[in-house]
Amino acid sequence: MKIWNNPFRKILLFSLLLLSFSSAQAEENQKETLLFLPLDNRPVCSSYVAKTMEAAGYKVLLPPDKYLASYNRNGSPDELWKWLVSRAPQADAAVISTDSLIYGGLVASRTHHEPQAVLEQRLQRLETLRDQFPVRLYAFSTLMRTPRASFGAVEPPYYSKIGPAIFRYSELCDSEDLIGLSLKDALTKKTLSTNLPKADLQDWLERRQKNLNINSKLTEMTRSNRFHFLAIGKDDNAPLSHTHMEARKLTQETYDLTQRTFQIIPGVDQLGLLLLTRAGNELKRYQPRVYAYYADGWGPRTLPQYSDMTLGQSVPQQILAVDGRTATSAANADVVLALNTPFDGIMMDSTAPSNQFFSSPQNRAYIKQLKQLMDNGYRVSLADVAYSNGADNGFMNELAKQGQLERLTAYNGWNTADNTVGFAICQGILTPQMSKPDAEKLMRIRVIDDWYYQANARRSATAFLESKNQKNAVYLLGPYQKPVHDLALGVCRDLSGRYKFTEKSNFDISFPWNRLFEIDVELKKDKKK
Repeated sequence: MKIWNNPFRKILLFSLLLLSFSSAQAEENQKETLLFLPLDNRPVCSSYVAKTMEAAGYKVLLPPDKYLASYNRNGSPDELWKWLVSRAPQADAAVISTDSLIYGGLVASRTHHEPQAVLEQRLQRLETLRDQFPVRLYAFSTLMRTPRASFGAVEPPYYSKIGPAIFRYSELCDSEDLIGLSLKDALTKKTLSTNLPKADLQDWLERRQKNLNINSKLTEMTRSNRFHFLAIGKDDNAPLSHTHMEARKLTQETYDLTQRTFQIIPGVDQLGLLLLTRAGNELKRYQPRVYAYYADGWGPRTLPQYSDMTLGQSVPQQILAVDGRTATSAANADVVLALNTPFDGIMMDSTAPSNQFFSSPQNRAYIKQLKQLMDNGYRVSLADVAYSNGADNGFMNELAKQGQLERLTAYNGWNTADNTVGFAICQGILTPQMSKPDAEKLMRIRVIDDWYYQANARRSATAFLESKNQKNAVYLLGPYQKPVHDLALGVCRDLSGRYKFTEKSNFDISFPWNRLFEIDVELKKDKKK
């Protein structure tokens, strides 16, 4: 019996393994393939976005990291173009950052010295892409930001000194274009224009004009069906600013374009995931319904930092950007977008002294409401936008203590409110397509990054650098990277051990752009009990 049984078993086992491999290979081949050319190599713009889409069942093509912009280099438009052309035939849809293809990345779009002719030459290459390949092409660009101030190497060098004066000048220019200026404001504008270094102001204005020209030509390409969809993001700005003024001019120019093909959207860093989610939805012919559910207080009237639109204005725009629809109630929604907004409508940075681990009556009331929604079977994706650049400690502590954190479909609380909302919409839509372990991993990364690090460890790291008289090292850690890493990791691990959702998490962090502003979280095999 053994003489016949052993070979038979081996053949049967081999056949089953071959069948299993063939099935897995067939399933892999059937996955929709999305080509993704990011804004730069920051994790929230590239690798984390790809992980999210891969967890949702898509195959994602990313360019080699060496071609993308990083903290110490611009990207390579020529190499990225070659890569795009070589990979486009493999893709069902392509989501591309035109800033990477034209300037070499987001920071390069603010600091370059390229002639207009060179920029337009790079732009013209895109004109031919859809003629060469029958790929659904989703493009995103940016309007140059108008920050109140800026430090580090993400703006021209002069901005760290005269940025606030340029911002005030920008406010007055926009106001003059909108409604005119009072005599006092007209004198202020004239004084600023006289006293600001002429070469610096001219450099800033000329670069803005180049950016506006390129964006205008991108909309013309949309009009001639070069893109399936184009989104232009408004980087950090304000209700009165050059960014706001330029968006208004583009809106006037594009009155004939529908929102099915073109949108101007607040925020930038979330655009890659927004358009990838849209591409996936359109490939599946799925139009998700999203219900925005605000915390008590100012709620939709909240005007976030770094934005020129209230949440009530911007949230529907981001839902539309993923080819979604705004639902009128949780009952007719595929996902509930829960927005934890500041009760008084005043948004501060998460490192503010007020961001303590004490919950307010409003926090507890909102958590009770979210619990009821989840008890009733609704999927809840939380956008934690009470603070900028990190989580609301009091709210999150209470949410976790009540055992509701792990019940969320997704969690986001990073950078600007618009960035957070965009990711929360996308992950709320995509999570049902993921396995539970994959969805949990993505959410643990956000909790560790947005809550433990951004709202807590970053504050400790800043205090440490200030104690060493190295305040500017927050923008370039240099030799302080190791002690700051050890300090920040210790804070994150301590907080991780306090809460059920992350207590078994084994992880490390790194500073991919050699600064405090962002980290990369590497999850390792969970700890044993």
